[in-house]
Amino acid sequence: MAEIQSYFPDLLKEVKEFQKLAEAENPELLFLWDELKQALDNQFIDTATKTGVARRERMLKITPKATDTLEERKFRLLARYNENLPYTLRTLHSQLSILCGEKGYRLETNYGAFSLKAKLELTNKKNVEAVEEMMERIVPVNMLLTLELLYNQHQELWQLTHGAMRAYTHDGLREEVFGNG
Repeated sequence: MAEIQSYFPDLLKEVKEFQKLAEAENPELLFLWDELKQALDNQFIDTATKTGVARRERMLKITPKATDTLEERKFRLLARYNENLPYTLRTLHSQLSILCGEKGYRLETNYGAFSLKAKLELTNKKNVEAVEEMMERIVPVNMLLTLELLYNQHQELWQLTHGAMRAYTHDGLREEVFGNG
């Protein structure tokens, strides 16, 4: 924001009282502009600050964990806002694509057994709980819902040497994201 003196007519710029007035007003106006920018940023989830995210969480009755980052909290908000009725398999695919990426999940539906299994890529490991909460609200109650991670398998690890794998534990090899994994 420009200094308030730049808005004065040329005649008033020379008056000492107006110069002192501008010195006193400029910090207040800068503070006001910063607050207005923050209020505008908080209107959108992507640019929201902790204050804006906390306000939306209170409105939606979402309790964040103490360990959640701001990005995880924003993800949870987006997951809640992306829910809409009626829920169809196409809608579920669409929402999972938005939250996890086009290839970040797999869905297996067994209509005869009334079951739905969702498998998330390891890159979405931190978002499993938010996806599970969303799916519990969307999937009909008479369907068995299973949510799993797609752990690393031999196909992803075959190019690593034993020396390279020695740096990891068995669980680390299974659960860490490697390269494209």
